[in-house]
Amino acid sequence: MKKVFEEFHKLSGVLDISKHEQFIQGILNAIHNKSLVQGDKLPSVNEFMKETNFARETIAKGYKELIRRGVVESKNRIGFFVANSNIQQELKVALVLFAFDTFQETFYKTFRANVSDNVQIDVFFHHNNIVIFENIIATIRGKYGMYVVAPIPHKKTAGILLTLPRDKFLMIDRHEKLGTDFNFVTQEFKKSSYTAFAQLADTIASFKMMHYYHRPQSDTPIEILSAFKKFVRDFRIRNEICPEYIPGSIQKGHVYFTINNTELWAMLKDCKVQHLVIGKDVGILSHNDDIVKEIICDGITTYSTDFPLMAKKAAEFVIHREPIHETIPTVLIRRNSL
Repeated sequence: MKKVFEEFHKLSGVLDISKHEQFIQGILNAIHNKSLVQGDKLPSVNEFMKETNFARETIAKGYKELIRRGVVESKNRIGFFVANSNIQQELKVALVLFAFDTFQETFYKTFRANVSDNVQIDVFFHHNNIVIFENIIATIRGKYGMYVVAPIPHKKTAGILLTLPRDKFLMIDRHEKLGTDFNFVTQEFKKSSYTAFAQLADTIASFKMMHYYHRPQSDTPIEILSAFKKFVRDFRIRNEICPEYIPGSIQKGHVYFTINNTELWAMLKDCKVQHLVIGKDVGILSHNDDIVKEIICDGITTYSTDFPLMAKKAAEFVIHREPIHETIPTVLIRRNSL
């Protein structure tokens, strides 16, 4: 501890440096000089107060800033520890996503491109499993300066997320109610899905039947299922709701809607095998747009939110910390398949 405190005393005679800056720079200097290394325990707030005569608020604020940067981590009831020897790091961000699907890869790449190179981003995947989700949040809590989280629709989600500090938490993608004010950049599913279906109603009605594949145990939003049921009822569309697409079951004169890309590729393959013309013999609608759907089979009709825009908004929040409560619009993109 003696060498650590020596770094603070060296800064005491420096002009135009506040006690807050002195505290932060003292710890950074100690790490730089290897008086502290990753895993070392730091002096407690009381120990710092006794040695430096700094106010408790000054020390607490300094530790919060170093935790935000990812240089220090707080272990409950144990103390503060050196978490990272990279003192040039500006911020450490925990990004919690569903899985590394195409559109979430797009989100990550755009998010990464819109924050500083000195920002460390650690990515975690919960795969829509509440146990995994809870374990991830418990593991990362107190170790990051910012938490950017795509939540799970589950009764336990609110309680889990409320353990994160409000000022360091941003909800992305799916919106879950927490019963308190919090920052979010999310999309909406029910109204936007119904609107997309309604815009396609005349074309869909020209086919014999519409099939929708909804996986109850997946991350498929239940709101889309509700929107679909209302749509087929309002527009009197003959329909079928199934848990999964069975390869080889494609039928001429039918419309198929899936959120799952693996199912989409299977449908396209079956059309090719059976020599069915997509957009004429078979109609196909997909959710969540990407560049592949723009070019494959002369274009797949999709409806999708703007994930790059969502990622840019999230990056802006991480950088500037200005409150945000925004729902990114969802739009229909009509192409050859429907």
